[in-house]
Amino acid sequence: MAKTYGQTDIKESALDLIGNTPLVALDRIWSGPGRILAKCEFFNPGASVKDRSSLSMVQKALKSGKLKPGHPIVEVTSGNQGCGLALVAAVLGHPITLTMSAGNSPQRATMMRAMGANVVLAPQVEGTPGNVTLADVTEAENLGLKIVEETGAYYVDQFNNDNNCKAHEETTGPEIWRQTGGHIDAFLATVGTAGTFAGVSRYLKQQNKDILCVAVEPAGAEVIKGDAVTKPLHLLQGSGYGKVPRLFKFDTLDTTIGVTDEEAVEYKKLLAQREGLYLGYTSGANVAAAVKLLESGKLPKDAWVVTVLNDTGLKYPDN
Repeated sequence: MAKTYGQTDIKESALDLIGNTPLVALDRIWSGPGRILAKCEFFNPGASVKDRSSLSMVQKALKSGKLKPGHPIVEVTSGNQGCGLALVAAVLGHPITLTMSAGNSPQRATMMRAMGANVVLAPQVEGTPGNVTLADVTEAENLGLKIVEETGAYYVDQFNNDNNCKAHEETTGPEIWRQTGGHIDAFLATVGTAGTFAGVSRYLKQQNKDILCVAVEPAGAEVIKGDAVTKPLHLLQGSGYGKVPRLFKFDTLDTTIGVTDEEAVEYKKLLAQREGLYLGYTSGANVAAAVKLLESGKLPKDAWVVTVLNDTGLKYPDN
């Protein structure tokens, strides 16, 4: 007699683990009025929000024919995009080379190499360990472009790839809308490539144009706000490069909020010690900005503010 089994729920690969992350209330950090809700992007298999865009950019490149099956991939990264691309490349069978500034967290390079990526570190030209500037990113980018020229590999080009934004317009934004039941008064996010902010804000504005969309910037590097850069060195790795990214769209921006290193560190610690969530500095900055927004009185007393917990704290040196 044949055995019968119950219904199964088995994912085919790590790629099926990307997205559909939980939304958690940070009621221990902010008890009201209003509420801070945070998208747990560290639940992705590469432990960051960048897994979504990594999958989107590679899949769409394969579909368009710009990337052939098994063909090598090259990308410049501050770490999280590289981790996401390394796991996508591992599952799909693409050799991958990732260039990164030596000033970015070494934990990220360790993770990328563990997944089979060739990681090439560019020397820092301006910043210090843990503080990476636009000049440092440009050095890593030039190194990546040289490798592309020499090898003919497919260049992902996250800073100029529209599929970076589309990943969030097609997944993150709809998930937030569904998870809140459409009850969302504001959305905040730090800006690196601008993929998360541009994609999510575009979707949310299509659902309700009155949702306040806020870009979070490092204090002293608030170029989206329109200020001159006075502090190019800051702790928010992967964001605030002192230049408005090409993917950023002002048509969905309502305002900006600046966050100091000290505020980012404070809320990084509060997330760990009050909410049990050990996260990175941009997550701390996002929550600090959410608190500032709720304290400003610009929103209704019962406002729900949604932000993003970008990545795990395990990708950073202990601080």
